[in-house]
Amino acid sequence: MERLRQREDFLSAATGAKIPAAGFLLQAKRRAAGGPPRIGFTVSKKVGNAVERNRVRRRLREIVRLADLKAFHTGHDYVLVGRRAALSLPFDRIRQDLAGALQRAHRH
Repeated sequence: MERLRQREDFLSAATGAKIPAAGFLLQAKRRAAGGPPRIGFTVSKKVGNAVERNRVRRRLREIVRLADLKAFHTGHDYVLVGRRAALSLPFDRIRQDLAGALQRAHRH
């Protein structure tokens, strides 16, 4: 799985489906060009200071690393927008939320 790094790719994913969860918002969009799924992570300053934002980002990266790769469809871009609740939610809950959000994203 590849990472999204360009601002243009993040903005493009923001125009796709938006699936809210307790600890994050999942944005998903199908790309015109195929290829492997790409994922990006973002956490705004509203979440907290740099330490808290980095902790949210690390938790989100880890749930994606542990997730079933088949849930991420080829030719799609995904962005996980971290929320403050991700700091206090149990890790297993966030993992379940990601699995559910991915299923809902692909129903659109």
